[in-house]
Amino acid sequence: MKTPSVLFFDVNETLLELTALKKSITSVLDGREELVPLWFSTLLHYSLVENVTGDYKDFSEIGVAALQMVAAGNDITITKEQAEDAVIKPFKSLMPYKEVKQALEALRDQGFKLVALTNSSTSGLAEKLAYAGIKDNFDTLLSCETVGAFKPSLEVYSWALSKMNAQAEDAMMIAAHGWDITGAKKAGMQTTFIRRPGKQMYPLAQKPDYTVDTLDGLVDIFSNK
Repeated sequence: MKTPSVLFFDVNETLLELTALKKSITSVLDGREELVPLWFSTLLHYSLVENVTGDYKDFSEIGVAALQMVAAGNDITITKEQAEDAVIKPFKSLMPYKEVKQALEALRDQGFKLVALTNSSTSGLAEKLAYAGIKDNFDTLLSCETVGAFKPSLEVYSWALSKMNAQAEDAMMIAAHGWDITGAKKAGMQTTFIRRPGKQMYPLAQKPDYTVDTLDGLVDIFSNK
């Protein structure tokens, strides 16, 4: 397998950990931390509904709606304004996993072009990466907002590749989500799955080319090539 020239990175839970957001969501859900995974899966579920129906709404807007749904389904009363306060600002105030900045610097030093590819909005992406202190580590920031569809739509990966003038076989998607790896693999890209806590690959999908526990693992792989 050839060494890729362009590395595409998912952002939420791949580079940035969701501790602050989870605390905010837990607070508005009456302290029921066990409902946070349901909220995130509902958010992803309805982003795919938007894909299938040909509609598009901001990822954070879907997150607000998903929070209202989870609250209502568990007899918790919240207003739309409370849901917005719990989701929108915290979603832009996430910190990177401890190895991320140094690993991104190392990958760039190895000669790779680094691209952030996210379901978040264009403005939201720039703001959250700046807050995390890693915005300048990327050559390009790409948001699915431009396409009007969310990952893992194959249209998103095709568009991202064209933006970077890259062939699929010369590019790699790095993500902590099995659905993202599945989409990128179907688009013909190389893939690396980061096994963040609680994250699993989809057993029925093609296996990723590499699986690592942290981004440092990918740095080591390329260092040894």
